[in-house]
Amino acid sequence: MNFNPDKKTTTILLQITSFVIVSLILWNTNSFFKKFKEEERNKMVIWASAQAEILQSSEDRDLGDLPVVVLKNNESTPMILVNRDGAIKVSNMPKQVATDTILVQKKIKKFESENTPIKIDYKGEDLATLYYGNSEVLNKLKYYPIALLLIIFLFGAVIYFFFKTNKASEQNKLWAGMAKETAHQIGTPLTSLLGWNELLKAENISPTITDEIQKDISRLETITDRFSKIGSLPNLETHDIVAETKNAFDYLQLRSSKLIVFSFDTKVENMLVLLNKPLYQWTIENLVKNGIDAMRGKGSISIEILKEGNNAVILVSDTGHGILKKEFQAIFNPGVTTKKRGWGLGLSLVKRIVEEYHNGKIKVLSSSKEGTIMKMTFKLKS
Repeated sequence: MNFNPDKKTTTILLQITSFVIVSLILWNTNSFFKKFKEEERNKMVIWASAQAEILQSSEDRDLGDLPVVVLKNNESTPMILVNRDGAIKVSNMPKQVATDTILVQKKIKKFESENTPIKIDYKGEDLATLYYGNSEVLNKLKYYPIALLLIIFLFGAVIYFFFKTNKASEQNKLWAGMAKETAHQIGTPLTSLLGWNELLKAENISPTITDEIQKDISRLETITDRFSKIGSLPNLETHDIVAETKNAFDYLQLRSSKLIVFSFDTKVENMLVLLNKPLYQWTIENLVKNGIDAMRGKGSISIEILKEGNNAVILVSDTGHGILKKEFQAIFNPGVTTKKRGWGLGLSLVKRIVEEYHNGKIKVLSSSKEGTIMKMTFKLKS
């Protein structure tokens, strides 16, 4: 694949720029978190000093209002004060925590892991120990980088899927344009072939020969019609899916190797379904040819038609090498192929024709070393 150097350089620059921006945001957020945590620590040290003054105050000593104001102003940081006599005072936490000794002990351990406890002493005398946790603002700030990265990731994912969808849309338009141009190009020699076949008939050539040529010309007309319909919403008409399947199957049988054993079995005489004949016959052709390729030109191909409730079921079986179970879904994606040569578009087109154009379903029913069974389901016309 050729890669545009300018596009590659732009992509690398965008990736580097994105990495630098995210790194700066994370570094700045981390610095702010550390600074805020440090300021909260200083606030708790001041609170502990005020608490020490209160604990050591005597009745005849006037402390003033400052220690009380400092103690009252801290209403955001959860704290547990453990006095030297074992008395516990809980602040800025729910009442259910303050009244539950087990929860209080768990909180003490948690606070100890978050912040180093502050010893409250006065002139060398141990008065109490202060355990404190992170404030609500600090906790939110701690998860801010994760939320920010998630937002950046989601934003990047939206942009990626937008461009991917846009690119897929452009590719679909390209394929549709190429298909229509192919149909247009085939039209000219096809018209000429029709004329030459009429001349052969006039020359009293064996009708068997001209009839077979006419069948091939009709086939080319069908293929041209298929290609011209790609990218357009096909017209669906009522047809007998049993007859249409058999016609496509018989045509392929006559033009395939004698080493392939063909078998056709139907449990019902006819079933009416809304179909686009050229596109439906294309699905049968693709599935049968895929089966022949999987068998490397030797084996058995069979089609079985059933009725399940209000649905017509078409089973296409081969005796090829099989498909890995993990690839049951992937084989319907554009570009996926097990062949050495091929675009990997056959089954993706089949899926689109069956599911998007006919509102049916297609899947790998089963697959092993003995072969593969593909299942198509179409709603019967009521």
